[in-house]
Amino acid sequence: MKRREFIYAMNASVAFGLASKTSVAGLFHGGPDVRMQEELAYHTIQSVTFDDIRLQYPRFVGKNARLDVHGFGPRIGICIITTDKGAKGWASLRGGRDGAQRIVTELVGKKLSEVFKVDVGITDDRYLPFDIALHDLAGVALNKPVYALLGRDKPFTTKYYSGMIYFDDLEPAYAPGGIDKVLANCRYDYEYGYRQFKLKIGRGNRWMSQKAGLARDIEVTKAVAQAFPDCDILVDGNNGFTFNEFTEYLTGIGNIPLFWIEEPFHETIDDYRKLRDWMSKANVRSLLAEGEADPDPALLDELMRQKLMDVHISDIEGLGFTNWRKLMPTLIQYGVQASPHAWGSLLKSYYTAHLAGGLGNTVTIEGVTSTSEDVDLSAYRIKDGNLIPPDAPGFGLKLLR
Repeated sequence: MKRREFIYAMNASVAFGLASKTSVAGLFHGGPDVRMQEELAYHTIQSVTFDDIRLQYPRFVGKNARLDVHGFGPRIGICIITTDKGAKGWASLRGGRDGAQRIVTELVGKKLSEVFKVDVGITDDRYLPFDIALHDLAGVALNKPVYALLGRDKPFTTKYYSGMIYFDDLEPAYAPGGIDKVLANCRYDYEYGYRQFKLKIGRGNRWMSQKAGLARDIEVTKAVAQAFPDCDILVDGNNGFTFNEFTEYLTGIGNIPLFWIEEPFHETIDDYRKLRDWMSKANVRSLLAEGEADPDPALLDELMRQKLMDVHISDIEGLGFTNWRKLMPTLIQYGVQASPHAWGSLLKSYYTAHLAGGLGNTVTIEGVTSTSEDVDLSAYRIKDGNLIPPDAPGFGLKLLR
């Protein structure tokens, strides 16, 4: 399904959910805050500019079940929006710069209140490339952190997992580091503050024989569980297994508890029902997380209706911050928690901290440890394994150039 079709279909399903469950939506918004909206009306968008920033990972990140090495960190396209009153907001640019530039004329000259509503987010899907930047700008204009725009004076805080433990045992190709390399990376992340590790599994899909890859997946899981008994383990198969292969993996790790299982194979109703039934009989208690890879909103909705998934993980930028706000009441209705995909960019982890901070219902946040010479990332902190967003205006991220 194309991204635009996904957004429109998601909005349609959300509209239905909100219409049938207005009391749930009221938990989050309680109606528009007229005074804040009037304050936004004092601001007219004066300029929209583009730039890019560099994020650096603390180590080389290797392969997963589908993709080759991920390297040392991305260069991120950003947009910067300024008003005639001097307020400036910025964030990652959703999609390519070319498409976004065609929309600039629709923003410049408009009142901020015309394109952004405090109780909703952006007022039109056309503004999706600037969705997160407009949230930042509104927070700056109102001198409030984004989580406060979503209704919380003090943010909900939630667990924070390291999402960068890949097939590092296979790197470098000329002298693989083995399981000791994975354990060393987990140790780094532990000392950094994480108390949850997401292990990539599915080595037998591309990089090893199926038998050897499965054995290594099992061995790595056991080694990490033994070395870090006070930490949760999440596993992500990146759709690299068949049903039978994955249940063989679960059998192989024995009684090691898994906090969640993410995308072990491409989701279907039948296969996920089989997996639920198998897990129930085997007394395997783990959350099932779905929705990152090529999300199909109708299928995800049906999985949620049938209680076949527990955590919705569509990307925070791909789906959009506003659409995540709209989706959350429907997740509450289904008894499903959120954990938007954030891999690749620490900025996305921080955006998610505000979504979770304002709306709750988020089981954990994906961490992508990074440094940058272009952005001051220091306002966010980890405490007791939880990610704590700052109370600074907007997202609390300052450009250094």
